[in-house]
Amino acid sequence: MVVKDADAGDPGLGGGGPGSAARAVTGWRSPRTIIRTALADLVNRSWRAVQRTGVITAETAAGRRFAAFGSGSSVAFPTGTIFGERWIEIGAGTLIGAHITLCAGMVPGQDLGADTVLRIGDRCVIGRGSHVIAHRSIEIGDDVFMGPYVYITDQNHSYADPEAPIGRQWPSNTSVSIGPGSWLGAGAIILPGARIGRNVVVAAGSVVRGVVPDRCVVAGVPAKVVREYVPGSGWKPPTRDAAGSCAMRAIDGRDVEQAVAEMVHTLTPYESAD
Repeated sequence: MVVKDADAGDPGLGGGGPGSAARAVTGWRSPRTIIRTALADLVNRSWRAVQRTGVITAETAAGRRFAAFGSGSSVAFPTGTIFGERWIEIGAGTLIGAHITLCAGMVPGQDLGADTVLRIGDRCVIGRGSHVIAHRSIEIGDDVFMGPYVYITDQNHSYADPEAPIGRQWPSNTSVSIGPGSWLGAGAIILPGARIGRNVVVAAGSVVRGVVPDRCVVAGVPAKVVREYVPGSGWKPPTRDAAGSCAMRAIDGRDVEQAVAEMVHTLTPYESAD
């Protein structure tokens, strides 16, 4: 004896068979479909309620764990990894997306001293899935906007000992600063020692190190200046002379041949931190 599934004729489930066209016209749904739809609606409404309830603000217990948490700021739920709040300051009116990682120190409970290690300014936006991991000092100015999945850190692995595993060597820390009014595109990576000026655009997927001047657009791996603001002229590609000047300033201990290669083959972006 063959028992036919009750949903076999339900067009909403991909079924066919006699009467399916009529059922589609009349909006008929099987009991299984009705129950499944009701459960899906319940799950979605419940999840939205959980998201609203789980938001971190200055008034919540989680918000009070931070060194400072400004009025009107929020961290969306669910979060990623958050620890070291005692050394993290968040300004007013800042919106931080879901699945964010905000860390001060290497592990929870680490004593980092008296000073703030991670400071986020007023009216910033940090996109979902981003990681901001501070060990020494990360300063994010006011009105900095970030797309999703941006990665910012002030710590790098050391490889001074060629015999020891890199992951077991003590890391090095170099401060990072991002100037006010800047925009960091999706997937941008800001490496230790980066000093980004004000009103800078970092293109999506770029990897930034060293000093980036004010009011320019950087792109690529490593990021290079592709446009700069010239008073009286507006936004222009960087000139060869300006690129050469940047390259010479970037020598800082490297050989001249390398610097000349940079001038010839690239419009050199900014001063290296090395």
